[in-house]
This record gives sequence, C-alpha cells and structure tokens, in this order.
Amino acid sequence: MTSLEAHGLIVDVPGRASGRPLDLRMAPGERWGVLGPNGAGKTTLLHTLAGLRVPRGGEVHLEGRALSRWRRREVARRLGVVFQERHDEFPASVLETALIGRHPYLSPWQREGETDIARAREALRHLELEHLEDRLVSSLSGGERQRVSLATVLTQAPCWWLVDEPTNHLDLHHQVATMALLEQQARQGCGVVMCLHDLNLAARWCSHLLLLYPDGEACWGAARDMLVPEALERLYNQALTTVDVDGAPVFVPVR
Repeated sequence: MTSLEAHGLIVDVPGRASGRPLDLRMAPGERWGVLGPNGAGKTTLLHTLAGLRVPRGGEVHLEGRALSRWRRREVARRLGVVFQERHDEFPASVLETALIGRHPYLSPWQREGETDIARAREALRHLELEHLEDRLVSSLSGGERQRVSLATVLTQAPCWWLVDEPTNHLDLHHQVATMALLEQQARQGCGVVMCLHDLNLAARWCSHLLLLYPDGEACWGAARDMLVPEALERLYNQALTTVDVDGAPVFVPVR
C-alpha cells in the first residue's frame, strides 16, 4: 500500500475564484481529518481525491501515478468512498448492497461466489447488521443506512478509505464503533481520509488534520500541531474553550 498525494491540487469549488494549491502526501496508516465550515469544499475535495471530480488545477497521484491514468476498475480496488448522500435507485437487500463492494473484483456478468458472500456477511457482522441482511435498504433508518455504506466499503477492502462524515446519523455507541473501525483499518495499513464536523472526534481519532477555510486558504499537518484554539476559532468563526480530559483536549463552544 502506498501514498495518496496532491500535487498543486486546486479543487473546483463553485463560486470560489481560487484557493491555495494543496501539496501534501497522505501515507498508509494515517488518519486524516478534513475540517472546515459548511461550503469550504470538504466534500468536493474528497470527491476530487477519489477521481469523481476534475480539479481546477494540479493532480492527484496514487501509488506515484496520476489518478487520471488509472482505469476506473483499478481505482475502485484501491479507493473506497462513503458518500454523505445516498440514493436507492433500485430495491436491494442489505446483503445485496454490501456485495456491491465486490464488483471491482468480478468480471462482467460474473456472480458473487461463496467467498464474496462470506466477506460481505463478516462486514455486516462487524457493523452489527447481520440480523438485517434480508431487509430492504430503503426500509432502514438513516443510521442503519450509514452502517450499510461502511459495511459495503469494508467488503470492498480498499487500500484507502475516503469517508464523508462517517458518523452521520449515528448514535453515540455507533459513532465510537465507526471511528474505532477506521482506526483499525489504519493500523492494518490502510489510509483514511474523513470529512468531520466534530472537533472532538478529530482530536481523539485523527493523526493528521487538513483545515479548509471558506476563502480557499488551507493548512495541514500532524493533529497535535493543528489543534490550536486560535486557528480553530478562525476556521469556524466561533469562540472556543479547551478542557483537558485524560490528557486530550476537548473543545467547547463559548456563547
């Protein structure tokens, strides 16, 4: 597994004339949190890193090669994406949806085999969804759908996880379980890039942070260096106070 890199990358955020080019290298085993207010370009950046949006400038490199030179099937074997918004175009069960993660490994018209089904069921078990495998995804709650999306990428087994708001719709227990899953994937050698709104999740679970400001400015580095109240207050236009809990900072908004 190798790095995911941005070389002079300028994401094409609608309504923004320009932005600071991103020159950064994200290595396997790292957990990158992308922070910023609404409209700063977090989702656009994630989609650009996945090759789903064309950048305004620069390139994304995977394994030392421009992402634009990869075949989409090869990209799909290496990059897994959890989207913020999901649309159920066709009726499908939870198990059938999780099995979508195996499609990059199958030839056209090839059906999933026993190994694929076993992998999908293991992913559902990991996300506490095994009892729902026969349910239609359209009948699930928002939190259950989010866990199905995570299970689908776990079934896919990519080198890189690109996750847009991983704890969206999740209760407290499943928020912690999801962040622990992403940490486990990183420990196993995967890279993780996730858009977050919760500063305290970022402080607890991220090894690196990328801060995106509304005017296109950006800064990045190790989480311990980026979790500076002055920078975060400017990022969100919100006063913060910091409390130490078990040796880790907890950020609390000030009215």
